[in-house]
Amino acid sequence: MNSPHTTEHSTPRYTVGTLVYSKLELFRVVFWMLLAVFMLQLMQQLPIALVPLQLRWVSASDALIGFLTGSLPAFLGILLNPFVGVQSDRHRGPLGRRRPFLLWATPAIVCSLIGLGCAKPLAEWFVAAWHLGSVPDFTIGWIAGCMLVFVVANTYVLQVYQFMYVDVIPMSVMGKFIGFYRALGALGTFAFHYFLFGMAESHMTLIYAGCALVFAACFFLLVWQVNEGGYPEPAAKNSASLWSHAGEYFRECFGHSFFWKVYSMSFFFWSALVPLWAFVVFFGTKPGGGLEGYEPTIGLNLQEFGKIRGWGSLVSVPVFFAVGPLIDKFHPIRICMVGLVLTTLAFLGCFVFAQTSLTFTIWWLVLMCAVAVYMGGVGALFPRLMDRAKYGQFASANQIFGFSGVVMAPVLCGWMIAALRDYRYVFLWCAVCSLLCGVASVLVYFHWKKLGGDKDYKPIEIQ
Repeated sequence: MNSPHTTEHSTPRYTVGTLVYSKLELFRVVFWMLLAVFMLQLMQQLPIALVPLQLRWVSASDALIGFLTGSLPAFLGILLNPFVGVQSDRHRGPLGRRRPFLLWATPAIVCSLIGLGCAKPLAEWFVAAWHLGSVPDFTIGWIAGCMLVFVVANTYVLQVYQFMYVDVIPMSVMGKFIGFYRALGALGTFAFHYFLFGMAESHMTLIYAGCALVFAACFFLLVWQVNEGGYPEPAAKNSASLWSHAGEYFRECFGHSFFWKVYSMSFFFWSALVPLWAFVVFFGTKPGGGLEGYEPTIGLNLQEFGKIRGWGSLVSVPVFFAVGPLIDKFHPIRICMVGLVLTTLAFLGCFVFAQTSLTFTIWWLVLMCAVAVYMGGVGALFPRLMDRAKYGQFASANQIFGFSGVVMAPVLCGWMIAALRDYRYVFLWCAVCSLLCGVASVLVYFHWKKLGGDKDYKPIEIQ
């Protein structure tokens, strides 16, 4: 049961699995989960926002930037996510099935982020002391190695956190929780871009180290303060064969056409969003790196651009708060469809009308509000559609589709920009992918209605 109920003393209680909360207990759990997501989102901005700049400052190409910041993490995610999902679902231990992975992976994230922050001084020292090629080449190689470690550890933390909130937050308040979850994540993004991004060139190492250490403190507190409930023992595997397990995974996760439609939404949406994060900084600022022949950009400095990105995150906060109750009332799939219409129109508005710093700011704020509507809806969609007992497994299958788009999209978009020599076209790329995501959401909606809709839908189980 995943709903509030009343005891004989009329005290509201909230249940999820074997966990039972009073209002105060639920508030405490939500507090620690949201504090963690604030720092998780702040930490996620480090490689997303800073690594493209670090690579551009050593004259890396658009295609290479797209590969290291988008395609490489996505490719590794495709390989790791099924393993993470199944491993987490089936693990049993004193800390539960989710928290051990958060505890083990956090130190690796901290080390890799500090390594990224030290990329330039380390490259200069190694080249000077050991004559290991050129500083730019060593810097690119070092960043690639740190990104490899970061992606592996971050896959565990990011995925397992998302599995964990489904295990500890009652479904009756899931929409509201997702609203707060997205809002606090947006505040983390705002804090990074408004206060830290503009100092990236002069305080790169300090930014990386400070954010990484505070992130670690918050996640260790999460593991300590939030308890998981009891779980039934996982069903015994029919065979010890790796191929047999893989076959069972693919049969359960891809054996129904409804799953493919849901997963397609992730494929197209992340194909839109990741190239945006990789290349919009070069549209908003002076790209640097000796790029002659490109169309003029907005020409902001890093501090000005960071503040615009920060305000974009901040204006999405009230949208997330407003969307939360609407999700619980109207169902997440309907909110997703509305959000995708708005997002596609906003991308087209950026492509056509963002000509000056003022118009870029206006349309960027519109775009972030539109994306917030979809992100709020989709965050609550998957828990409503998939079997909770194997939630991590299904979430990993969804990530395979999402990361497949991310593997291809940044490199293809980078090639397109290099051919057209105009960073503005990133918005057109994003608009097309967002439109295709909208088509997929409509297909999901009609199939969901066919399977029972609001009244009778139950998660599909393939035996």
